[in-house]
Amino acid sequence: MRAEEIRSRLFAKKLRAKMTKAEVLLWARLKEANRHGYNFRRQHPIGPYIADFACALERLAIEIDGATHSSDDEIRHDAKRDAYLKARGWRVLRIANVDVYADLDAAVAFVLAQLPPPSRDVRRAPPPP
Repeated sequence: MRAEEIRSRLFAKKLRAKMTKAEVLLWARLKEANRHGYNFRRQHPIGPYIADFACALERLAIEIDGATHSSDDEIRHDAKRDAYLKARGWRVLRIANVDVYADLDAAVAFVLAQLPPPSRDVRRAPPPP
């Protein structure tokens, strides 16, 4: 494992312990989707970057953007990260914190609309009742 990947994994572990309120809200709903066959991960390292959430099977990275994503430098950094991820076959969804707070159902629906319906033969099915 390369040094940048080791650093990313260690940093991701720290970020999982310090999720923002918007991330916590969305994660609770994505965990529900996991029970239906999706495999979302939180604070998922991808090379030197860490996606807030990811569905690795579908190569979908989800970024929750708050106020720290509004300066010119931060916008350039986000564009560089998005280009890195896209060059490696990932799709990137960006959702603003305010959208998570205003309509969590719509934010979850937006994420799930980007994915095919779960297939029981490809993804782990939930355990029987």
